[in-house]
Amino acid sequence: MPPSQFDPKKQAEVVAEARNSQTARQQTYREQALNLFPHVCGRCGREFADKQLRELTVHHKDSDHMNNPPDGSNWELLCLYCHDDAHGAYERTGYQQGTVQYSDDKEDSGFMPFAGLAGLKNLLKPKDDA
Repeated sequence: MPPSQFDPKKQAEVVAEARNSQTARQQTYREQALNLFPHVCGRCGREFADKQLRELTVHHKDSDHMNNPPDGSNWELLCLYCHDDAHGAYERTGYQQGTVQYSDDKEDSGFMPFAGLAGLKNLLKPKDDA
């Protein structure tokens, strides 16, 4: 068969397979969560669209990946960074009945990103015209 011609039977099989795999994907908990919730990280508030949507993950609040209620009550959408931090929090403090400590919850962590701005507060004050 020349390359310019196609087999209608083969084409129908390919289309049917594509539709079946799309239906299966839409039934996964990730697809369900993306349909239920706005495409925003539940922790840092960053918005996701188009190609960036792959950076948005589903976090199981109770850490049980088998607990996938259809209403999404055990899920939250988190960006890759916040999701890694959430799982790191379990490692840092241990999971104790839903209580975790995120890296930025701790005041004595030693990292203070805006500490150097304290001396610059006069720069933001309006100057007197008189």
